[in-house]
Amino acid sequence: MPFIDFFPNHTPGAKRVIIQSKRRLYKGPLPFAPVTAAPPVPIRTFHRVHDNPRDCHASVPKDVVPPPTKRARPSSQDSARKARKTTTRSSPNRAPRKSPKKSPKPEVLSSDSESDGDGDIDLFDPKKIVARPSDHSVDEDRIIESSAAFETGTEELKFVEAISIASVEKPTSYKPAFEGDNVEVTLQYPSVSKKELFALVIPNDKEDFAPIEEVIKVIQTVAQHYLKTSESKELFLDPSNGIVRALRRALSRKSQREFAAGVEKYNKSISDMIADGTIARNLANLHTISLPLTEQILVQTYARTVSLKVDTLKKYENGSDNVYGELLPRFVDQIFKDTGIKSNQIFVDLGSGVGNVVLQAALQVGCESWGCEMMENACELATLQETEFTARCRLWGLQPGEIHLERGDFLENSKIAKILQKADVVLVNNQAFTPELNNKLVNLFLDLKEGCQIVSLKSFVPHDHKINVRNVNSPINLLSVQPKEYFSDSVSWTNAGGSYFVAKKDSSNLKAFSESPTRSLRSRTRRSG
Repeated sequence: MPFIDFFPNHTPGAKRVIIQSKRRLYKGPLPFAPVTAAPPVPIRTFHRVHDNPRDCHASVPKDVVPPPTKRARPSSQDSARKARKTTTRSSPNRAPRKSPKKSPKPEVLSSDSESDGDGDIDLFDPKKIVARPSDHSVDEDRIIESSAAFETGTEELKFVEAISIASVEKPTSYKPAFEGDNVEVTLQYPSVSKKELFALVIPNDKEDFAPIEEVIKVIQTVAQHYLKTSESKELFLDPSNGIVRALRRALSRKSQREFAAGVEKYNKSISDMIADGTIARNLANLHTISLPLTEQILVQTYARTVSLKVDTLKKYENGSDNVYGELLPRFVDQIFKDTGIKSNQIFVDLGSGVGNVVLQAALQVGCESWGCEMMENACELATLQETEFTARCRLWGLQPGEIHLERGDFLENSKIAKILQKADVVLVNNQAFTPELNNKLVNLFLDLKEGCQIVSLKSFVPHDHKINVRNVNSPINLLSVQPKEYFSDSVSWTNAGGSYFVAKKDSSNLKAFSESPTRSLRSRTRRSG
């Protein structure tokens, strides 16, 4: 039987999973890919679509796609074209083309490194933590800070602590990182919430959750995103004496005492900054949450919920629309940029799975975010994620948008039908949907408001579709479509890049056709005939 995998990209400490479906087999961990430089746009070829106005779904791009960094070869059937290309490549008057540069491999903090890490100094260079310009326009109405996260005397926050999923009590999966009895540390987040307890253990399988790596990653993330460069440069990220450097040195020396001292130094420093209002003031001046910070919270949430019960996602109904796949955070981030969604708008994910995209929209954009899923096992995991995600956002001192996760068929859910009338952006991962379901979705889109944007992996409008007297009543005439390209490592079922589509509810084309003289002439001719 063919297979498909939904977690192809490597994330340190992530749990791998293999899931069956009607395609092929891939292997990989959590659906959160590291953010790297984007490779060139892959060359895509498309099948010609039908002119039947009832065929409301476009054909899927061919399965075999050239790697993003390679150029398409000339057709062997066209000898003349091949000769021209050969002559061009060998021409002495033409400068040779430079091969596109490969995306750099991301640096990874390792808990069992034997090196003192001189090669990693650039990772902690203060120049690299200066805020970079984002393609997202600034949303001045967005409020980042969670006021409850900085109020004392509130009810103790409940969340899944790292020690509950990784400790020496699981000897088949973990081993102590240091010798001695005290193999635990507590870590303060940038809020007044209680500290999280971590066991100082190393996973036997490098793809399992790695608590030590997460401790270092949390400290690094706080320094990069919550503090100004002057505040974090020397204390946290100084390449010689910073806290992160000291922790890596302690791992290299296998010194539990030095590692615990480094964590405690961080705890005291960040607690002082919370007490004097530095963290709250910095958050109050921000109006955007970066993708790396968003991914950090999503990965933490996923590791403490979905990863523990990921085998349940193997269950699906063969031959149906219920095939599970994920859009990865970098791709979702690009969707937010393409649609320009703001915090005062509404996002709807039809077929939301375990809720990853719904949570990302609520955190990164701050908008009201809805999802609907009919697979019961995915719904259960989505509920666990929502609970943990809400707690994690407060741990990090952040305020996400409203989250609504609905169960059942989105074609029949009354709440979804009502919210779609107000929605600004609708996402449909219809890669594995049947033509019948895609056609039903088009009819559902009739209730969308003018200007609402629909993001899909298959187009609901054929490539060469034109309005004429025979198809004038088709609902696809209300959609104007822009094709887009996503890069490699953007979806969980393949490493290759591909196409997606952003459609807008726009009745102007249909109105213009209805009022055109040509259309009126044809109508009179048909009536007289």
